[in-house]
Amino acid sequence: MTWNSDLIETLELQNLLENAAITMHSAEARKESRGAHAHEDYPDRDDKEWMKHTLGWTDATTGKTRLDYRPVHDQPLDDEMHHVVPVKRVY
Repeated sequence: MTWNSDLIETLELQNLLENAAITMHSAEARKESRGAHAHEDYPDRDDKEWMKHTLGWTDATTGKTRLDYRPVHDQPLDDEMHHVVPVKRVY
């Protein structure tokens, strides 16, 4: 089997660039600071509005990034684990 390392590196770069763009757009859309994701304009955490997962897609034809959200499952799925309440990280 022959490997085309240039093709593999190009595909990896494309993946990295798309993920970087999604991360950048996600950070810009979030109006809070959470953990290491600090936002100077919004220094406080906002669990009421932003306790959700950010999902991102890149349109292959236009290159545009689309964001959507899904809820965080904050309750355990079985009775063996107790619920851990989210709290602000302080250092």
